[in-house]
Amino acid sequence: MARSAVHPTSREVFFDSNDVIVSKTDLTGKLTYANDVFLAIAGYEEEDVLGEQHNLIRHPDMPRSVFALMWEKLKAGEEVFAYVKNMTRTGDHYWVLAHVTPSADIGGQVVGYHSNRRVPDRAAVARAEALYAEILRTEKAAAGPREALAAGRAMLDEQLVRTGLSFNAFVFSLSDLAEAA
Repeated sequence: MARSAVHPTSREVFFDSNDVIVSKTDLTGKLTYANDVFLAIAGYEEEDVLGEQHNLIRHPDMPRSVFALMWEKLKAGEEVFAYVKNMTRTGDHYWVLAHVTPSADIGGQVVGYHSNRRVPDRAAVARAEALYAEILRTEKAAAGPREALAAGRAMLDEQLVRTGLSFNAFVFSLSDLAEAA
């Protein structure tokens, strides 16, 4: 099935809380590994995804500015946590709490990226979804792609300044578990 033929549905699919979705990419974001959980939830076979861009599963409800911030952090050698809405091969969606890290070779040279995704806290998903919808509206109202990215990023940066938190700390603050601590 061609990627362009996939249209989002309103159906959410779930994976087991004991499962971990794992993928690895090269420096350009092309998939070099996808575990069985990734393949099962996304609805692909291994040969469908290896060598393809990881954004194969990007849901259009995800603001580009969130991914831009993630890439910026990763390229600076930092780990990133984020709530992400992904899309399956059939257009269904699933939410994850992603933990993405740079992968280095024995000499310390970054050679790719490793991502583990777990079942997210549902209250955090609701909060992330509301924030992402607001950022996405801002991005869509912009004159062009560059302006959209800048506007979305400005909105995201304002949120971080307002809370006084780093991006990762902000992500964790969205959870009810953070409020209970």
